[in-house]
Amino acid sequence: MFDDPNLVGDAGLVPALGLAESAGLHELLGEHLSVESPNPVAKTVGVVAGMLAGADSIDDLDRLRHGGMDKLFDGIRAPSTYGSFLRSFTHGHVKQLDAVNTRLLSRLTKRAPGLIGGGADTDGIAFLDLDDTIRQVHGYQKQAAAYGYNKTYGLNAMLAVISTPLAAPVIVASSLRKGNTASGKGSAQMLARAVTTVRDAGVTARLLGRADSAFYRHDLIAAMRRAGMWFSVTVKMNKAVTGAITRIPDEAWTPIQYPNAVWESDPSLPEGGYWVSDAEVAEIDFVAFSSKKKAHRIGCRLVVRRVRRLQPQASDGTVQGELFAAYRHHGFITNTTLSTIAADQHHRGHAIIEQVIAELKDGPLAHLPSGKYAANAAWLAFAVTAFNLSRALGVLAGKRHARARAASIRAELIQLPGRIANHARTQIVHLPTDWPWEHAWQQMFDHATRPPALAA
Repeated sequence: MFDDPNLVGDAGLVPALGLAESAGLHELLGEHLSVESPNPVAKTVGVVAGMLAGADSIDDLDRLRHGGMDKLFDGIRAPSTYGSFLRSFTHGHVKQLDAVNTRLLSRLTKRAPGLIGGGADTDGIAFLDLDDTIRQVHGYQKQAAAYGYNKTYGLNAMLAVISTPLAAPVIVASSLRKGNTASGKGSAQMLARAVTTVRDAGVTARLLGRADSAFYRHDLIAAMRRAGMWFSVTVKMNKAVTGAITRIPDEAWTPIQYPNAVWESDPSLPEGGYWVSDAEVAEIDFVAFSSKKKAHRIGCRLVVRRVRRLQPQASDGTVQGELFAAYRHHGFITNTTLSTIAADQHHRGHAIIEQVIAELKDGPLAHLPSGKYAANAAWLAFAVTAFNLSRALGVLAGKRHARARAASIRAELIQLPGRIANHARTQIVHLPTDWPWEHAWQQMFDHATRPPALAA
């Protein structure tokens, strides 16, 4: 029977919003957000809370209005109110949310020091990845929706994330664009925003900017160089690149650790053995963007990974003997001082941003819920706030959740049932016995609700 007014299904929102408030979210919204809507701070926090609890549409925000939630939180609104609030946003107001997210990340790193773990190591390395995705929409009343590069009708979202060898990625910049926008358009400007954000967040390590071939643009790579960064960007297979690959001598190719690779021990070798692999790497000096003026050309290294093509099977299941090896080549340019193998390994790590995109699409970006472009852009900005808060909660919960997916943090730390009781004028939330992640939740709660002066 649905008859208990004291039950809540998302008790983890108590420490989550406690962390947000102690990190200054409410204060930052009050300072920077000027949208013409009553109580914009409470409504913003309500949308973010709904996303943390699993809402992926405006109607889903109604999950905040159940049981005893109004005893734990003030200012919970109806979905229709949140919808009207989103539709009151303009492009300028979305930029204000971006400014809030920039400052909030800096404060979250102080509340959860491991959020960008290793980023303050001046001898370390941090990875700044850029990528975009098409979020499919339906109907012809979605402003700015169009068919994008993957033939999908939708809106284009570009993201920049920061990660380190010790820390999972957090989002440092985002932008919602027309569905048919070229992937790399505006990437240089986003990079500048992202670098400012990560430096303000205390990252002093060497930055390595990574991107795929859609971002192989002179303005982006020039921006990375101006920022004093290393870059690692996949090249487009044009004539200059293919010509450089043909000039790589056969003896320059080195087998690497790759799926299905086998390590062959050999004590006579300095490395103690060698890889038997269908993938090899090599490099050659290269001048990128050679069609531009001499001053704008970029001298760098072209690192190439080649993967042996599998022989096709005949109708009887047999494979014809190989007449000559055929390879697929994947190249990227870089200015790092890393070895060829290390440079290739770090470049392949760019796929980590795909994890972030997948987590967003599995959560608040399952839909872009409004017909208004600015409302959807605000929805993306709120999703960034929720994602980074979720990541900070995972760090506070301990090692197991520090690199966990957003869905795991949501299921194990936020969507926790509880029953509210009052005792001696004190409100107590009773949580289930034998909760598998009780220790992690308690640790997260203690850190999240600790006064800021004691958090450090």
